[in-house]
Amino acid sequence: MRGLCLAMLTFTRFASLPSCDRGPQRAAWERGTCSSPGLMRARGCGSRASPSTSPPPPPVQHSQHLGDRAGARCPQEAAVLGLPRCAAQSAFVCQRGVARSRPLSLAVMCHCQRRGAQVILGRDSHLHVYEHGGVAQVAGVHSQALPDLPDGTFDLELLELTICEAHGSRYHPRPELVCLENTHSSAGGRVLPLAYLQQVRGLADRYRLQVHMDGARLMNAAVAQNVEPARITQHCDSVSLCFSKGLGAPAGAVLAGRRDFVAEAWRMRKLLGGGMRQAGVLAAAALVGLEHMGVKLRRDHDNAWRFAEGIQELNLPLCSVNLMAVETNIVMVNISGGCPSPAELCEHLRAVSEEELAKTGHAVSILLFPWSAHTVRAVWHCDVSARDTELAKKKLEFVARKYQEKLTLGLWPTPPSVGGA
Repeated sequence: MRGLCLAMLTFTRFASLPSCDRGPQRAAWERGTCSSPGLMRARGCGSRASPSTSPPPPPVQHSQHLGDRAGARCPQEAAVLGLPRCAAQSAFVCQRGVARSRPLSLAVMCHCQRRGAQVILGRDSHLHVYEHGGVAQVAGVHSQALPDLPDGTFDLELLELTICEAHGSRYHPRPELVCLENTHSSAGGRVLPLAYLQQVRGLADRYRLQVHMDGARLMNAAVAQNVEPARITQHCDSVSLCFSKGLGAPAGAVLAGRRDFVAEAWRMRKLLGGGMRQAGVLAAAALVGLEHMGVKLRRDHDNAWRFAEGIQELNLPLCSVNLMAVETNIVMVNISGGCPSPAELCEHLRAVSEEELAKTGHAVSILLFPWSAHTVRAVWHCDVSARDTELAKKKLEFVARKYQEKLTLGLWPTPPSVGGA
């Protein structure tokens, strides 16, 4: 990251939040066993999102030097992002009630300090779709959403045209920030090419715009491209990174940028009510995730690829996968026709039955997420093994073939109860 010298503001998603707060996207390879009335014990292996990983053993040796104040230092995070160790800071922020200060919203607030300023982002980006329009509600910043291409990038000609139209008009909001998402969740975990990032940087410099990267899964991108994270972040003015996704920490994220940017972010965090004491033990888990990320993330990518490849080899009429789009730990499974719907398919994958046990020798409960009208999303993280992946593929084959048999007979399967058949 160009000239960055501070990394700060680690934000928590508490494991103790009630289930209604964590919502249906609560990640879910439920390891171990479960039982239902009249059923054999069922091995649970499902995947909706990644922030439900089991935390690593809390390393006391890490937590001791991270401190217990809201301004605890954490130079390791800055080093991973290509920042000088000697000048890094981080702090956990409570995300409940009025203190829901998130790194993305804070980044926009710090870059766009005039009300009515504009951020250019993707139409399907996390910031545009899943943050309740927070940058507009809280910061008075206007979002200009551009169509996302299938690989998660923008059309650069359209990006420049959008910037030029605004700069040449007395009526358009004035753009001040371009926000990129890497990897791109809605595109299925696609990695933004390094050449593309360099081109966006060039456009931003030409028109004096800042660039922020929503790098919630930045480390997945670095592993997929086999480069250091700094090779990616060098094209950005700021970056945010999540620790509770593929890195497996129970909570936390970090926002990094130049010294003056970080100083302003600390002010904005205080304004929004963020802050947390005794944060060292949580930050320590994040450091463990960073230290062992290479092996874990590469394994997740391999498992996701095996799952997608297995679906393609099965050649099921019900579902398909675009293997060219599987680059990291996310697989988008396309559902053909109107039966079943993604939600119905997810219910059948979650349920277990004696028939399944008799035919396959396993009773497996998979938790996937109905992403769109014709797509189901599967996400891999450190708690999902190669064995789990193989069981998930077999369960999908079992459910898909049952659907096909009943459709051939003119029957319309109905979703079973969650507890079983």
